[in-house]
Amino acid sequence: MTQTTQRRPASVQDLKDLLGVELGPTEWHVVDQAKIDAFADLTGDHQWIHVDPERAADSAFGSTIAHGLYSLSRTPAFLEELMAFDGFAHSLNYGYDRVRFIHPLPVDSRIRLRAELTKVEETSPGQVNVVTRLTVEADGIEKPILVADSIGRFSA
Repeated sequence: MTQTTQRRPASVQDLKDLLGVELGPTEWHVVDQAKIDAFADLTGDHQWIHVDPERAADSAFGSTIAHGLYSLSRTPAFLEELMAFDGFAHSLNYGYDRVRFIHPLPVDSRIRLRAELTKVEETSPGQVNVVTRLTVEADGIEKPILVADSIGRFSA
């Protein structure tokens, strides 16, 4: 297992210095049926392709697949493996732009995240919006599972 380097930006300039730098990948995380079922219970989305292994075995996918939103919901925790924002007084998830679920995620896959800051914009003194391109990939699958632009808001 490799150790992921966690960045610790503490200023607007630190964030600007990370523009265009690939962060990651994170460690691999297994997405098993228990995690998919727990997500289904949490969201109320019990569509059979996610929670019925017997029926899903006869589908075009050959097994259950994780919800697309499962992969998206994991990105904040993955991002914490790559960056800590404890140098800022406040940090919050402001939203997402251009979320794309590119490839289905079969049960028992291993996923990880790569990230890249694509925009750092000071919106007022001491406050900055950061756009981070998030790419979730699965072991053995050529295409990304998910690509999304996350918008974070940070204040000094």
